[in-house]
Amino acid sequence: MGILVEEDGRELEKERRLNQLYLAIISRYRDVIEAREHVSVAELPSFVTPKDELVIKKADEIKSAFGSYSYDSHFYEASINAFHFVRNNVGEVSMPVQFWLRPEETLSFGVGDIIDKSTLLCSLLIALGNPASKVLVSIKETGRKVLTYYEFSGKAYLLDFASGFRRFGSREALIKSQNINDDTTCYEFNDNMYIEIS
Repeated sequence: MGILVEEDGRELEKERRLNQLYLAIISRYRDVIEAREHVSVAELPSFVTPKDELVIKKADEIKSAFGSYSYDSHFYEASINAFHFVRNNVGEVSMPVQFWLRPEETLSFGVGDIIDKSTLLCSLLIALGNPASKVLVSIKETGRKVLTYYEFSGKAYLLDFASGFRRFGSREALIKSQNINDDTTCYEFNDNMYIEIS
């Protein structure tokens, strides 16, 4: 038994040193990586991938909880399940470089930053049948806020990993709740569009 524990300890130490080496390499080539990872606003829709095989598989798993899935009857509850899946199963990671993950990569690795989690959630919501799902980004001097929202049955639903799930009477009311002003850069996107709000 003692030998197994010792071998496990050596393996963990080897893995820790390997991770430190990866971090050193990434840090050394940070400028090169970030230059190649630069994404223009026109490219943002390519990061919402509802037709990806892994995204469809996960959406089908969510649908299977309802037996015979009906968009009109089940989408609202399915959207909550998708939100909880991403919030509970995708760990928050902060990379030493600006690095974009596609939803299928976020699913595979089980980690991502707030934009990775939001594009995954948006992709799942569209795969569940709601093409009006979008990622909403607002940038102020105090920082960046990334949310996901959709419209359904005449209402707008905001999915915020920090504060949860909220319903609004309209998209306009949802946007107004974000306190967007002249000092705010705000835009929304999904797989088919990109719009600057302010």
